[in-house]
Amino acid sequence: MATVHLRIGDLVWGKLGRYPPWPGKIVSPPKDLKKPRGKKCFFVKFFGTEDHAWIKVEQLKPYHPHKEEMIKINKGKRFQQAVDAVEEYLKKAKGKDQTHSDDKSKSDKGRKAAKPMKIIEEDDEDAFKGGSSDKEQTDSDPEPSSVQRLVAGTVSGFKWESSPVKDDPHFHHFLLSQSEKPASSMEPITKRLKIIEEDTRSTSIQAADSTAINGSITPTDKRIGFLGLGLMGSGVVSNLLKMGHVVTVWNRTAEKCDLFIQEGARLGRTPAEVVSMCDITFSCVSDPKAARDLVLGPSGVLQGIRPGKCYVEMSTVDPETITELSQVITSRGGRFLEAPVSGSQQLSNDGMLVIVAAGDRSVYEDCSSCFQAMGKTSFFIGEAGNAARMMLILNMVQGSFMATIAEGLTLAQATGQSQQTFLDILCQGQMASTFVDQKCQNILQGNFKPDYYLKHIQKDLRLAISMGDSVNHPTPMAAAANEVRHHLVTEWIILECHL
Repeated sequence: MATVHLRIGDLVWGKLGRYPPWPGKIVSPPKDLKKPRGKKCFFVKFFGTEDHAWIKVEQLKPYHPHKEEMIKINKGKRFQQAVDAVEEYLKKAKGKDQTHSDDKSKSDKGRKAAKPMKIIEEDDEDAFKGGSSDKEQTDSDPEPSSVQRLVAGTVSGFKWESSPVKDDPHFHHFLLSQSEKPASSMEPITKRLKIIEEDTRSTSIQAADSTAINGSITPTDKRIGFLGLGLMGSGVVSNLLKMGHVVTVWNRTAEKCDLFIQEGARLGRTPAEVVSMCDITFSCVSDPKAARDLVLGPSGVLQGIRPGKCYVEMSTVDPETITELSQVITSRGGRFLEAPVSGSQQLSNDGMLVIVAAGDRSVYEDCSSCFQAMGKTSFFIGEAGNAARMMLILNMVQGSFMATIAEGLTLAQATGQSQQTFLDILCQGQMASTFVDQKCQNILQGNFKPDYYLKHIQKDLRLAISMGDSVNHPTPMAAAANEVRHHLVTEWIILECHL
């Protein structure tokens, strides 16, 4: 039997669960997405879609030898568009390699035609997404050498694996590393949970009822800096200014600062300048890479840190990123606190966020008036990294919950039931909550302005799943919710805009 060797850059056919084989390319995974342990697999990005997943070797076939076979059995429009995207990608690759073709043709004489093709370029994202320009998944790719290795498999007599749900490759993106774990990891939850009493030094600051709402906050006399004026950061800065804090702002898109300058904020030209001008600097950005770049990049936070300067990271990131940032800040004599927030854009605007903080307790106390201005409650839960872990768990639950509501809405529609009646019943039953009521009212009123971008929810789900893997704890519900982003049909679009 012929042996095929797969490596980063190869074009393949990958089978994901019950879906038909789809053309894709083996690429380096994002740094925050760990390779599943156990069976050998590769990280594949599929052409014509935004799908990507860890795929087992036995679920992969080389692209060229099986092209005609796959085209015969798949006739869908989206499939044909994906194949067209591959061909367009190959044309571009061929054009780039044309100048080297003469030398290569001499050295390649006598080689077998079955040798796999290696595509050098890994930055042509448009082919994968049918023309879109989102590079979120590739900006943080590690070097190919970290996962590049040869994996043997058979081509002739090869059959796509058909297996029960627990071995379905549709789930292997997240659950592969858990499929061969000891039985103890799958014990009933009631047996695994332990309720213990311990001194966690957890502290909370209650704010909403007596301070943020009636404006009775006494602002700190410390100079406040704020980096990042996105959906959440904008509301936070607005409330800091309303409550009398002296705030200096910076944003990557400088135009976003204009409104806050009109409200009394000062403008910083770079993150380093803001930190050097202020006593306490907050940041709120989209993901771990953005958080690291803000601190470690050119004119970044670290360049402005001096002994006694305080840095508060409000972004929802993984514990490893928090540990890294804490170490570099404190190595310069700075003081570090993490303080990610739970809530929506509306709650940020209303000063009703929940802040979960960890790290330097004295910084937490110095931030008391700031936290009261931006939130209804804040918690201090110990050493740096704890808040990141807690927030990922909270967002995992919220993301899974909203995916279930979306599934209920589409199922109601498919079975001829009123979506409005479904939401009305939900809001009057045992699951009634402020969160459900707000989301449902927005849907009923046709208000689909995003409170929280779907890509950020997916980021949090990925990080939570990875965190579970690191402690050998399965997270199947979060894994299923995360897969929704890649595989839902058009009924999901309405909720995608809302989330």
